[in-house]
Amino acid sequence: MSALKLTQIGNSVGVILPKEVLARLKLEKGDTVYLTEAENGVTLTPYSTEFERQMTEARRVMKKRRDVLRELAK
Repeated sequence: MSALKLTQIGNSVGVILPKEVLARLKLEKGDTVYLTEAENGVTLTPYSTEFERQMTEARRVMKKRRDVLRELAK
């Protein structure tokens, strides 16, 4: 685990990822990543067109079946 420092990037705040992390995730400057909330923090994963397709379908189903999901959550 590495401690990363937040830095000012224009009007935003960002994190500079070490080269080793970029290599392990097969990422390059300009690539898109997903930031997902996890139980103990966040997860950073490379963008995947297949994952995007699956998430789009999941959102559609969740919206369509909102009442069923609400009942199951009880």
